[in-house]
Amino acid sequence: MFGKRKGLVKLVALVLALALSLTLTGCGGEKQPDSNSNVEKIKVGIIQIAEHPALDSARKGFIETLKEKGFVEGQNLEIDYQNAQGDMSIAKTIADKFVSGKVNLVLAIGTQAAQAVANVTSEIPILITAVTDPVDAKLAESLERPGKNITGTTDMTPVKEQLKLLKELLPDVKNVGIIYNAGEANSVVQVKLAKEAAQELGINLVEGSVANVSEVNQVAQTVAKKVEALYVPTDNTVVSAIESVIQVAEEVKIPLIGSEEAQVEKGGLATEGINYFKLGKQTGEIAVEVINGKNPAEIPIQSQKEPELIVNVKAAERIGLTIPQEILDRADRKIEK
Repeated sequence: MFGKRKGLVKLVALVLALALSLTLTGCGGEKQPDSNSNVEKIKVGIIQIAEHPALDSARKGFIETLKEKGFVEGQNLEIDYQNAQGDMSIAKTIADKFVSGKVNLVLAIGTQAAQAVANVTSEIPILITAVTDPVDAKLAESLERPGKNITGTTDMTPVKEQLKLLKELLPDVKNVGIIYNAGEANSVVQVKLAKEAAQELGINLVEGSVANVSEVNQVAQTVAKKVEALYVPTDNTVVSAIESVIQVAEEVKIPLIGSEEAQVEKGGLATEGINYFKLGKQTGEIAVEVINGKNPAEIPIQSQKEPELIVNVKAAERIGLTIPQEILDRADRKIEK
């Protein structure tokens, strides 16, 4: 009798274990996070190369998606956010801290941040975003099949389309200034693309290179005197001081074409480019796949599906430029304040 009772207890335990297993997996086997504060938290380290609106938006979008998928900070999610302040030595220290702290996942925002983490771990999954060319930066073997512990999203901007937009706004433009940090691999790639596009469009590209944020204003002033328009790529150094570049452009009454939304929100004229909040959300979707057990090496690195056309009507008024109605009609967003 005792043996039968013991067998029944084992059977009940087995059924309960099976029920618990089914509770933790949803349709298709996807892990359903438990919001109970007593469960083991997923530790995510976030390293951001610098603080500026585009990168901040990518981070917020990433966290928003995790929340939507049931991973909530303070419940079943622990986030350690660190800003490298544009300094690679600080980025390396942060990366070392994440490894020694045994985080489950790293979000690296910006090419240099991603390189810093990739240099210290080939085990911890790394999600990248705001990285222009992951292959050129030696972070992935290819976009389709990264082949390492790294996947995520790229912010490769449609450089040619952005310069075409400038030609639509200013048909007679001949000389265009581009300001960037030659020490940023992501910027070097974009300048190369800009040169190719400029040659095809009959534009003379005037380069202005900076080494740090303190040089941005002076270089912008020098370049602005030689051109009819300015173009700013997704360069972390220049974007950190974008207000000063916009001010210079307005003083000499020339348009500034940006490579992403925040530059236009700050006072640039227009862009056909990246929405970093959406890019961050897209990265969060990929992160959930990794959390649920998918191998980063086999997840393609994605780009934003559709660039957005954004125009700043007030910026146009300040420099005395009329935006063609055709551009206004097809704009995804118009800034009128």
